[in-house]
Amino acid sequence: VQLVESGGGMVQPGGSLRLSCAASGFTFRYYDMSWVRQAPGKGPEWVSTITSSGRRTDYTDSVQGRFTISRENAANTLYLQMSGLTPEDTALYYCARGAGIGTLKNRNYWGQGTQVTVSS
Repeated sequence: VQLVESGGGMVQPGGSLRLSCAASGFTFRYYDMSWVRQAPGKGPEWVSTITSSGRRTDYTDSVQGRFTISRENAANTLYLQMSGLTPEDTALYYCARGAGIGTLKNRNYWGQGTQVTVSS
């Protein structure tokens, strides 16, 4: 399993970013996929999940209505469109294979992460 995130960076409050995750080493279209994040000094937090087909999505309450998870199975790629960013969204964002908070249990199925910093 290889997951490679990109698209992070520094943005001002209220700004937007789009994260991407390139997947390889497994049959991407068969698996639910998630984004998790870890802020400095805090434990990992599940952010969002999309089902294998892309038909269903789920979000943690703090990002509902601001973040959109999507996937392109033909390209083995997962996305996270983030808007209305706040300093509380500052974290290392990981792409993870699996669904829900269960993804927090096994870091072997995470990528290396991409840093998102929201600051004025």
